[in-house]
Amino acid sequence: MNVMLKRAYEEPGADDGYRVLVDRLWPRGLSKANAKIDMWLKEVAPSTELRKWFAHDPEKWTEFKHRYRQELKGNSVWPELQAMAREKQLTLVYAAKDELHNEAVVLRGLLERSA
Repeated sequence: MNVMLKRAYEEPGADDGYRVLVDRLWPRGLSKANAKIDMWLKEVAPSTELRKWFAHDPEKWTEFKHRYRQELKGNSVWPELQAMAREKQLTLVYAAKDELHNEAVVLRGLLERSA
């Protein structure tokens, strides 16, 4: 399983495969045509409460990962993302500036472990 990560503001690439936006909110200033998103899976994103609590603060990263994984246990869309990752080349698209501390990083780690 090869799951790639890419910021929504980066140019889509030919090797991206199936591009899934994993943010709850559409990236600011980005048109849907330019984003080239195959699926917007906002239901797999962290809850609004968790997203606001985390606020991309690296100090909260460990606790964010724990809370997010707990949310995913009851998420009805999570199995769909797992199935997609097994079936095709997948790029998880996110808008966060921090490339190391965001929900896509957590999702890729979980997908690779569940392969």
